[in-house]
Amino acid sequence: MKFTLKPVASKPATLKSALKLSLLTTLVAASVASAYAADAKNVIFFLGDGMGPSVVTAARIFKYKEEGSLNMDKLERTARIKTFSNDAQTTDSAPSMAAYMTGVKMNNEVISMAQDTIAKEPGRDANGNLGVDNCPAGGKSVPTILELAKAKGKAVGAITTTELTHATPATTFSHICNRNAQYAIAAQTAPGGNGYNTALGDGVDVLMGGGRNHFTPWSASNKGGRADGRNLLAEFAAKGYTVAANKAEMAAAPSGKKFIGLYSAKSHLEYELDRTATPPLGEGATQPSLSEMTLKAIDLLSKNNAGYFLMVEGGRIDHALHGINAKRALTDTIAFDDAIKAAIDKVRETDPKLENTLIVVTADHDHTLAFNGYGKRGNPILDINRGYKDNQPSKDEDGNTYTTLVFGNGPNRPDLRTNVDSATALADNYKQETGVRLASETHGGGDVKLLATGAGAKAFKGTLDNTKVFDLLKAAFGF
Repeated sequence: MKFTLKPVASKPATLKSALKLSLLTTLVAASVASAYAADAKNVIFFLGDGMGPSVVTAARIFKYKEEGSLNMDKLERTARIKTFSNDAQTTDSAPSMAAYMTGVKMNNEVISMAQDTIAKEPGRDANGNLGVDNCPAGGKSVPTILELAKAKGKAVGAITTTELTHATPATTFSHICNRNAQYAIAAQTAPGGNGYNTALGDGVDVLMGGGRNHFTPWSASNKGGRADGRNLLAEFAAKGYTVAANKAEMAAAPSGKKFIGLYSAKSHLEYELDRTATPPLGEGATQPSLSEMTLKAIDLLSKNNAGYFLMVEGGRIDHALHGINAKRALTDTIAFDDAIKAAIDKVRETDPKLENTLIVVTADHDHTLAFNGYGKRGNPILDINRGYKDNQPSKDEDGNTYTTLVFGNGPNRPDLRTNVDSATALADNYKQETGVRLASETHGGGDVKLLATGAGAKAFKGTLDNTKVFDLLKAAFGF
């Protein structure tokens, strides 16, 4: 629709003309807004934890070589996201994900609370676990996009490769002053129980992840269990949820019922590289992949005629980066990227042009992973660097080889560098060298990428503060 505005005198001749001008101005504003907003029935929000630009590039080369493309690269809308938190240049996952989910800047470690909330570490319970919530009474929570969607009658879900009570998934369905109060976060999810987050209505429709210990009682064999003796999974079952502990039980879960799947007894799900591990080496063989979880979640949520909101986290990308193990980080990034493709293919079966579905892919923060040297095109990204002119191993000033990927900080900073050979660099457990010696690698403060496709995706462009993403999600939903 095209509007033509005629010049108007500074003092309108009549009240009638003034009203006409006001109406015309309103229509123009509405027309501009409609160009960037669309009522999406469904929103799927993918979050690669710690998946900064260097991680994306390295994963692309690792899997598809320099000339290839990740599945996420093919999404047509892109933006650059600023990630600083309310009190830090470099954020942690709690306030950065909460900014996406609530539109509010928070202090580091705070989950979906008012901007002035101070993070207060939980205390240890009788079993030595962080089971005592020390958050002051009367703290003010702020609504999340998941809660808003639930209030509109939509189905909602959150799935992750980390513990379900970890910072990123927790920001969608809980409110607490410190991300480490994971037992209290778990209690907020159990419908009708003590500590339940009533903004969730009759409960989150689909929940998946690890960390079953936060939901079950302490025992000699479950030393990370709850000190209060509650079995939250039994409480979920009493409210009509299907409860699953492994991939087979997830696959068998019927539609038409709420679902919670916790696929690790004590911690996070296995890294993708280790997902075939069997006890006692690991639980990976019984755990679903992120793609399998995503497809099951869409199956369950899409039964709601009002639509759905789903958050999908590739959470262990971040953990591998903290451990300066690039191979596991890149492998988990590829698994995350595969889940994006699986979701898009699944949604297109009923929504071929994504006219009713918005898909957003982003990261909560950067890391310190960096590229070294002038490597030859085609050189394996995890290998030692080889020069583009002669394909010979590149050397530092002391005559030693080095890897293409390194970290700005972390535990592996040798006092005196020595040669690195290919067999060492390409091994599963190799830890890249770092510039500054720290016990654990830190996040980076750089901007991250956002990619989007589908209903309302055109609004995602330019350089945005992470809090603005919340507004765009709301606009896409028509809230």
